[in-house]
Amino acid sequence: MIFDYILGLFSNDMAIDLGTATTLVYIKNKGIVLKEPSIVALYRGKEVIAVGEAAKEMVGKTPGEIKAVRPMKDGVIADFNVTEKMLRYFIVKVHNRHSLVSPRIAISVPKGVTPVEKRAVRESALQAGAREVYLIDEPMAAAIGAGLPVEVPMGHMVVDIGGGTTEVAVISMGGLVVFNSVRTAGDKFDEAIMSYLKKAYNVHIGERTAERVKINIGCAMKLENTLEMDVKGSDMTTGLPRTIKVTSDEMVIALEEPVTKIIEGIKLTLEQTKPELAADIIDKGIVLTGGGSQLKAFDLKLSNETGVPVHLAENPQDCVVLGAGKMLEEQMDVLRRLSFEGDDSYIA
Repeated sequence: MIFDYILGLFSNDMAIDLGTATTLVYIKNKGIVLKEPSIVALYRGKEVIAVGEAAKEMVGKTPGEIKAVRPMKDGVIADFNVTEKMLRYFIVKVHNRHSLVSPRIAISVPKGVTPVEKRAVRESALQAGAREVYLIDEPMAAAIGAGLPVEVPMGHMVVDIGGGTTEVAVISMGGLVVFNSVRTAGDKFDEAIMSYLKKAYNVHIGERTAERVKINIGCAMKLENTLEMDVKGSDMTTGLPRTIKVTSDEMVIALEEPVTKIIEGIKLTLEQTKPELAADIIDKGIVLTGGGSQLKAFDLKLSNETGVPVHLAENPQDCVVLGAGKMLEEQMDVLRRLSFEGDDSYIA
């Protein structure tokens, strides 16, 4: 243990949130050093020509031979090879090559990933130069990053709304007591907005425009002051550019289906929770994390639907990587215990 402690003083240990929409990297004692889209640009389907922010800039603007892909879909790995290349790129980008000691890496992954996917993520990190790799459930990392005392005998509910999935968990005594995953999250919000504008205005918009609409005027309930936004797209009849004015009231209609699915998943988890833990949740409230949790008025709608107080975590999009990073810095014993494989197979 002393030798391991000494190694830790000289290595750039890092935590990684490998998200469907965004990948974040946290360096021990430095904080978050990278936050980039989980997107890879491929030439003829094989050669990686750009990763992250550079690849996102190519979405919808590339010739036929170049395709921008998202290797993570609905919270799981859709393309093993591309995910491995993306993960390796991010690790190499932030790792200090002058360091003589290989880093320990904690990677948060969706609770529902398969053993094969876990091994793929682990091997990718080892290939990129990690000396130890730990995998941790996203809901647990999110709860720790949100400041919840997960080790105490008390029920806490965390709802992590990412890009591909919404993970709902009740945590007590350092473990997931109840868990449900909903294959609806931020990406489905974008798709719903695109679909609504097609039906209501006969206008087609791209993914990046839909994301901007979601961020600027997207909401789960009508707001006290209605928001408006000029949205540029292409007329589906003429093919010509067209600008339309869209309101936040319309977004309530557009987003009703995905918002309802997420709330139903949260209700199901509450129904499956033991009375003693449910009483704690009613007292302490539900904590929202993840980028998708920032949808305007979602916290209020969820509280109205469940009758439970709802709190939006500080820096919700960063909670998962902050939680994993905190364990690297302060709670290595907890990290080792929570890592998916409770043996030494994670050590290179």
